[in-house]
Amino acid sequence: RGDDAGESKQHGPRRLRRLFFFESKEGKMMSGSHLSKDFFDLVKAIGESKSKQQEDSIIVEEVSTLKKRMVEANVTKKKMKEFLIRLVYVEMLGHDASFGYIKAIELAASKNLVQKRVGYLCSGLCLSPSHEFRFMLVNQLQQDMASANYLEVAAALSATLRLATSDMIPALVDRVVKLGAHGKELVRKKVAMVLHRFYQLDKAAVAHLGDAMRRTLCDKDPSVMCAALCLLHDMIADDSAKFKELVPSFVSILKQVVEHRLPRDFDYHRIPAPWAQLRLLRILAHLGRADQRASEGSYEVLSDVMRRADAGINAGYAIVYECVRTITTIYPNTVLLDEAAKSISRFLASENNNLKYLGITGLAQVVEQHPKYAAEHQLAVIECLEDVDDTLKRKTLDLLYRMINPVNVEFIAEKLVHSLETSTDKFLRAALVTRLCTAAERFAPSNDWYVATIIKILQLAGDLVKPDVAQNLVALIAENEDDDQDLRRSAVDEFSEMLRWESVPEPLLHILAWVLGEYGSLSSSFDSDSLAAALCDLTADDARLRASAKTRSLLLTATAKATVRALERREASTDTLEKVVQLATKYTTSSDLDLQQRSLELLGLVDLRVDVDLLVDVVPYDASLEDPFLVDDVATSGDDALGFLDKFVASALAAGASPYAPPVDDDDDDDAFE
Repeated sequence: RGDDAGESKQHGPRRLRRLFFFESKEGKMMSGSHLSKDFFDLVKAIGESKSKQQEDSIIVEEVSTLKKRMVEANVTKKKMKEFLIRLVYVEMLGHDASFGYIKAIELAASKNLVQKRVGYLCSGLCLSPSHEFRFMLVNQLQQDMASANYLEVAAALSATLRLATSDMIPALVDRVVKLGAHGKELVRKKVAMVLHRFYQLDKAAVAHLGDAMRRTLCDKDPSVMCAALCLLHDMIADDSAKFKELVPSFVSILKQVVEHRLPRDFDYHRIPAPWAQLRLLRILAHLGRADQRASEGSYEVLSDVMRRADAGINAGYAIVYECVRTITTIYPNTVLLDEAAKSISRFLASENNNLKYLGITGLAQVVEQHPKYAAEHQLAVIECLEDVDDTLKRKTLDLLYRMINPVNVEFIAEKLVHSLETSTDKFLRAALVTRLCTAAERFAPSNDWYVATIIKILQLAGDLVKPDVAQNLVALIAENEDDDQDLRRSAVDEFSEMLRWESVPEPLLHILAWVLGEYGSLSSSFDSDSLAAALCDLTADDARLRASAKTRSLLLTATAKATVRALERREASTDTLEKVVQLATKYTTSSDLDLQQRSLELLGLVDLRVDVDLLVDVVPYDASLEDPFLVDDVATSGDDALGFLDKFVASALAAGASPYAPPVDDDDDDDAFE
């Protein structure tokens, strides 16, 4: 409660003032004679406090006063009622008032109706669901429910709504059900509300009351019927099969509502009983789900409700939206779906962002089951993605993702990429990256488009891309076996251009290192020598690499491969080789062991430059997918596959090294384990 003190200060006292004050004709706040000046001073002091500390000091003083006054022997029930109201203020503003709870229990037993209601009100607002004092009220609630005064009965039922727990239901449910036949509609309505509360607390305790609730639908008072809809809705949502026969009844009630057959008291801005309409529509949606027969009975009334509700006011918009939800949930009807799509188009064309949000949400539900309706609203939806409202953007993003298919993927992806480029919201950017990557993998029209799109995403938000996306991109480039190698060549050209950029995201640098290392010789803007030099410069650039040892290691390997290709083509210049040697030498003493090992390997490769054939054997071109134990597509042993080392072995033996002696199997050792 302490965390909500600020909000309570702003709204809580104002709400309670409305309970105990009324406005005079002059507009000044007046009070009843039953409230003292002390109470007015408390309310005024709380309202005028300038800080939380000042408010707390007022409440602490009030607590001290109440503790002294409430235990006095001569306190009348009238005065105790006021003390309990002040106690509610104390609790509402986040302070403990448990010292006065027992007085609320006692006041609930008063014969005076106003005092009784204050006792129930204080108990309902202050007692936690697990508080043992709640059970002390069960007997009083039973007595009041049996009262001949219907106002006392109504007070007990209202208190039950706030105070009931699952353990209290068995003691109260029978009395509540009997009151369903009470002569006063106020009591019958509250009975329906209490039974709904019981169902929320313990479904099994009132599950047998389905027949009684069916009869409530025929109550002569519309307020009782409307209250019963809440419980019936929850029961139908849990098990619709038991209520299928009620579809004609719900349709008849809904038809009477929209035809203004209910009293005008139920109208809201000329819309007849909008909340009842919403509840009935949800009920019909549950009953019509995957049931053609039940759905067919509601087609006509749904069309009528949607037509009548489109009156240009918010309550009507809510009903139209609920109609769209119901139409997309029940067994599909083409005419109704067309009408729903037209209503959605009006929402999307509105200048009001709330209505646009309704349109986006409704269209998402239509598209999920009936994708054909997406195309006609595609442009309107994309416009919503450029709105300044972040909530609308996120909802639009979800809808666009559902609308993507192989036909429109390029157009929608282009808009999503533009949104990624301009957005600064990290959560929206993360969602955009996830949706784009998934859509590109599912619906890419070509490999070239996929590669270009993923590279663009990595460029704009490389830190938000999952590692498996980059791995899939690398695998696609590696597995491309087209003779003209257009995919590889276009990828190499894109990455070659990045060598001139001042800043490249780290995930993109990792892919760049692999692509240019494996296929850099396909570049149309660099020859082998200049590519090796450019990679060498990038590897040595601390500013662009941001001191990342892993990235530098990968680029060092790419430099090694590019250097071998330059030596193979007789294009390697002395300047480039010197630059490569200086770079490798610099990192041979690196504290990062991986970087140190790669540097030594690069120096070793440069030392072998006189034997180009050996270099090509050690660093073959496009061998990322080759099995080292396959020679001419025939499986070999490890020794045969490593034949390129024979020259090294011969040189070592000539220098006096001992020949390799394989270990001798010892049968005794094998026997020891038997």
